[in-house]
Amino acid sequence: MATLQFLYYCLLSLAFFLFILRKLFFKNTTFSNLPPSPPTIPIIGNLHHLKSPLHRSIYALSQTYGHIFSLWIGSQLVVVVSSQTLVQQCFTKYDIVLANRARNLVGKYLFYDCTSLGASSYGDHWRNLRRIATTDVLSTHRINSFVETRKDETLRVIKDLVEETWTGFTRVKLRPWLSKISFNSMMRMISGKRYYGDGDGDDVADTEEARKFRETIAEILSLIGASKVVDFFPLLRWFDFDGLEKKLKRVNKNADEFLQGLIDEHRSNNGEEHSKKTMIGNLLTQQKLQPQYYSDCVIKGLIQDMLLGGTDTTAVTMEWAMAALLNHPEIFKKAKNELDTMVGKDRLVDESDIPNLPYIQNIIYETLRLYTPGPLLLPHVSSDEFNIEGFTIPRGTIVLTNAWTIHRDPKVWGDDAECFKPERFEKDGEANKLLAFGLGRRACPGLGLAYRTMVLTLGLLIQCFEWKTLRDNEEIDMRENEGAATPKLIPLEALCKAQPISTIIKI
Repeated sequence: MATLQFLYYCLLSLAFFLFILRKLFFKNTTFSNLPPSPPTIPIIGNLHHLKSPLHRSIYALSQTYGHIFSLWIGSQLVVVVSSQTLVQQCFTKYDIVLANRARNLVGKYLFYDCTSLGASSYGDHWRNLRRIATTDVLSTHRINSFVETRKDETLRVIKDLVEETWTGFTRVKLRPWLSKISFNSMMRMISGKRYYGDGDGDDVADTEEARKFRETIAEILSLIGASKVVDFFPLLRWFDFDGLEKKLKRVNKNADEFLQGLIDEHRSNNGEEHSKKTMIGNLLTQQKLQPQYYSDCVIKGLIQDMLLGGTDTTAVTMEWAMAALLNHPEIFKKAKNELDTMVGKDRLVDESDIPNLPYIQNIIYETLRLYTPGPLLLPHVSSDEFNIEGFTIPRGTIVLTNAWTIHRDPKVWGDDAECFKPERFEKDGEANKLLAFGLGRRACPGLGLAYRTMVLTLGLLIQCFEWKTLRDNEEIDMRENEGAATPKLIPLEALCKAQPISTIIKI
């Protein structure tokens, strides 16, 4: 916040000078019939209205200015939508118009000049990337082919946690364990290597290599999650406040070298069966057949999108789910009873059991509803003018969806919208209201894989362990922190004790 205040005063000091320049050299652009907007300040617009966490300050503004309103960040128009009905209209009737992404410094340096699947705007290149993602990388067949990989990696971590908690209730910080599961599972599917854990063998990355890559991914996530005022005030790039551009270049260099190294390693091991079975191996096979579509840059962008979209968000969501269960022991008990009934007490839950575990699935849905990773979703940019709710939205407008507000709207979810209640999803069609993975053609293609990973992990954590809060009758703090995936403000710590069924884990 200190940085924002400093920038605010710097901008004000330049306001008169820039105002004169604009009057002398530029024509005023006026827009009519825009959604209502809070009062603006010259040059900075509504920047002073935006506090942390951003989704909450935007929610507060929506209480005054309605479920669709405008903000000016510098000279950039931003329209915020906080209504389920309007969001559905945006991403059905105007789905193609809103299929573009904003170009910014993060996209330029970390996502290959905004050419990766998540960062590129709508067009032939994006359609090609989407086709590759849905048919070659995240198809049902491809996800099914890695069932044993995900199971093995999850059980490895569960086994380690069992060994740590076998003697009795042990204080556990859960997030690191969940991060190991999500990161190693994803990296083994992508490259065939594990990047957490000790040991030797082809499936274990070099310790120093693994450490550096984990640090690089953590830096990327922090840079994505931070507010980039410079994107709205290009003049500030002359000064490179906080060394942002320099940091982005360094992180990009480290990430690109690592990802290119994975590709080169697979290319040199092309004849080995182990390399052929990974996602990189499959993409390199396709590269030989269609080199114009499967360039190294495309493959690196896809790998990076999968890692960023499928690791931190999964671990954070699982942490929120366990925190909610500790606050609601009656829900935990109901989930445990479902496992005992549908799976039994003589074997461990498996991905094949997921269709028979509707209540645990509903716990995941309810977690995504109340604790949405990325509560404002990814921003969209209008490629043409369109009209909605009687307002005109100009071309080039950034459109934000406040999923956090919509997921708590009593008009959508009932008077108990603020309550953690998985039973609400027993009603047909309720899960279709969730916005956590986006809507329309830009919706996340990895939701199938994410659901499988989260249900399996949650099932094993419930089945293999007894859990309780650090102090009797303690309420877990459910405040959120800043970050790309909106983690908990206070990381979850709980008492954990391995259950006898966990002894059947074999690795």
